[in-house]
Amino acid sequence: MTVQPIPEGYPRVTPYLCVDGAEAGIDFYVDVLGAEERMRMPAPGGRIGHAELAFGNSVVMLADEFPDLGFRSPKAIGGTPVTLHVYVADVDAVFAKALARGAKELSPVKDEFYGDRTGQFEDPFGHRWNVASHIEDVSEEEMGKRAQEALAAMEQGSNGA
Repeated sequence: MTVQPIPEGYPRVTPYLCVDGAEAGIDFYVDVLGAEERMRMPAPGGRIGHAELAFGNSVVMLADEFPDLGFRSPKAIGGTPVTLHVYVADVDAVFAKALARGAKELSPVKDEFYGDRTGQFEDPFGHRWNVASHIEDVSEEEMGKRAQEALAAMEQGSNGA
């Protein structure tokens, strides 16, 4: 029997989140983002040593903070430079639910030039999420045109015009 170097059921890239309050984090991700809990391993002191959530065919791993091992949450280190992007069926409903559950709005939900309706929030544990619903198929040619228009509008806005 040959052991596969990439285990069955795992994508090649899998985010691993440090969540101060992993049990509450799992509840949030299941309730708000529709994740399905695949597994949970307890650790001493009532903490979660490892858990896995499925988001469709994607997997996110997470665990409680273990500062003595250098495993710290975004809040403990002053934030995160990473944003996770999740496609959902109804971005407006998911975004509203996230805010109702304590998330902080970073960018309101709006239609974007590339064909997605999207918004960004920071969850109560310090992780940033971009949630989106695809609302329009945009050709490569049209995408280039719209991108140029969006950049020009941004430049005009930053120049105070």
